[in-house]
Parts: sequence; C-alpha cells; structure tokens
Amino acid sequence: MMSKVILSALVVLLASVAISEGMALRSLGVELHCRCIQTESRPIGRHIEKVELIPANSHCEETEIIATLKKTGQEVCLDPHARWVTRVIERIIENKRR
Repeated sequence: MMSKVILSALVVLLASVAISEGMALRSLGVELHCRCIQTESRPIGRHIEKVELIPANSHCEETEIIATLKKTGQEVCLDPHARWVTRVIERIIENKRR
C-alpha cells in the first residue's frame, strides 16, 4: 500500500517536471514539434510581409518556411518544394549577401 502511494507521488512529480520543462523550452522559443501541418503551394508572394525559415532539427525533420501575411498578420506555412517558394528564398539570400 505504501509503495503505491510513493510510486504515485513519484509519477506526479516526474510528470510536473516534464510539463514545466516543456513550458520553459517553449517560452524560450524552442518548439518541440513541427509547426507546419499543412503547406501552401499556390503563389501568394505579393501578400507576404515577412518569411521565417526554420531548418530541420531534432524536433522536426522538415525545413519549415512560415510566411506572415501583410493584411491579416496570419502565418502561413509554405511548401518548400514549390518553385515560387524556392525563388523567394533565393532572393532573400541574395539580398542578405549584399
């Protein structure tokens, strides 16, 4: 009986530590999973205000490209394999080199 109580308390403690660590990482801007579930492949270049490129990492195997739209501020995940998206990324890289 006593060992079940101790085991239960230990499980609760470990769960709370795991949750608080996850929250701490998220508050530091560390995502623990892929942000993009769906991607947009239709050209929307003229509606984009900014683009964020998130390289593949231990939490997400895919490179993620997230665009913020000018009018609404909505974030849209872009298809990294769409030709127009690769051209946008190439232009961004060229402009940073200048």
